[in-house]
Amino acid sequence: MGLMCLRVVRFLIVSGFLCLLQVSWKHFPAPDPSCLSAPFSQAPSTSDQSSSSQKFPPNEANPVAHVLISLVIILLSAKVGGDLFERIKQPAVLGELVFGVVMGNLALVGFHGLEYLKSDEIISMLAEIGVILLLFEVGLESNIKEMMEVGISSFLVALLGVVAPMILGWAVGAFFLPQANTLVHVFIGATLSATSVGITARVLKDLGKTSEKESRIILGAAVIDDVMGLVILAAVTGIIKAANEGSASISSWDIGVIIFKAVAFLVIAIWAGSRLSPLMFGIASKLKIRGMLLATSISFCFLLSYLANRIELAPIVGAFAAGLILDPVHYEDFTDRGDHSIEELVQPISSFLVPIFFVLMGARVNLGNFAKIDILGFAAALTLAAILGKQVCSFGIVEKGLDRLSVGVGMIPRGEVGLIFASIGASLMLKGSPVVSSSTYSAVIIVVIVTTLITPPALKMTLTRAEVTKRSRVLTSNSQE
Repeated sequence: MGLMCLRVVRFLIVSGFLCLLQVSWKHFPAPDPSCLSAPFSQAPSTSDQSSSSQKFPPNEANPVAHVLISLVIILLSAKVGGDLFERIKQPAVLGELVFGVVMGNLALVGFHGLEYLKSDEIISMLAEIGVILLLFEVGLESNIKEMMEVGISSFLVALLGVVAPMILGWAVGAFFLPQANTLVHVFIGATLSATSVGITARVLKDLGKTSEKESRIILGAAVIDDVMGLVILAAVTGIIKAANEGSASISSWDIGVIIFKAVAFLVIAIWAGSRLSPLMFGIASKLKIRGMLLATSISFCFLLSYLANRIELAPIVGAFAAGLILDPVHYEDFTDRGDHSIEELVQPISSFLVPIFFVLMGARVNLGNFAKIDILGFAAALTLAAILGKQVCSFGIVEKGLDRLSVGVGMIPRGEVGLIFASIGASLMLKGSPVVSSSTYSAVIIVVIVTTLITPPALKMTLTRAEVTKRSRVLTSNSQE
């Protein structure tokens, strides 16, 4: 008890120190661009202050220092939040998200010092790299042969998990927005189609369940789901642009090209990568410099992520493919001379960058939207459609003895994918108005928040229940024998 009190006191001291530091550091930037230059304008513009011997003026914040203190706040919050939630038997990712929500809404109690985190470009970039490394790790822990064993199930789960939410979202949009164009309803349905594989991957990793067959189906389906979602997004966006320009349709050839690019990338990346990676690591092993294995594997991950982005796929698809391709046999020359495995080498980097992604996702939640009754009704219906739609995908499992509910729950979170869809819709114009209005955007954000927050505890509960059920079946079978 005394140890727990000591830890609580330490946490309060650290939190108080960070708040005091945030308030007292006057040149910490605010989110409004017009306010960014205000602290700097107070500095005297004398010639001696702008001399070449000093890189930054005395009263101007060093940009590197700004990033450093931001990382201190984010990482401490992530680790404290993760620790507290693990103590109550919940995944650490939920603690990171919740603490991010708290940090991002301190303005509601009069503290605006952390508002800049929501739009900081450097922090956002680090978060994106973090989720790329997360999917790379998940790919490393997966096996192509094992993925092929559940390939049919993953494809059917992904297909049903895209079609059902889209139809339900379309219906909800038509009911709540009867005055809007039909294409608006279609786009709203499209925002519910894709799953955020990053959220589910992190939860499964925290629970140590990535090797379970249900987990492999979820992860395989989530990647296929992401590709299908992007195909739908590209097709619907093309139709809307054509309609806005006076054309009624988009050619089937254009849609076929989009589908071909997505499928071809995954097939070619896995086929060619599995053959070229042994040669790549063989050449790299000739260089005796320290850290060569880590540099080669991360470069390979980033290269495939870049190539995926170049053909308008999500970079995480390339990262996951890179992880799938790399096999311990490919780099055994490194391990034979005493190097750690790629998983062990990447883990310290991902434990630094991945929490930034989840804290930032939480920080971008605007709790003020929950106070608007008109948005809440629409958001509640969309959320229900998003959840029920993904439960339909569980009927795509062809194997017997697997927990369908866990697969359905694992496909629920929308996360960064839903945010991307909503932001694109807000920028699309149809007959002079944005396809996704500000109220619809807020409703979609609430869907993203709710589906992201409920997945970790729900998935943990269903996987635990499934494990207990499997054990009881084994005991019953043994007792009958």
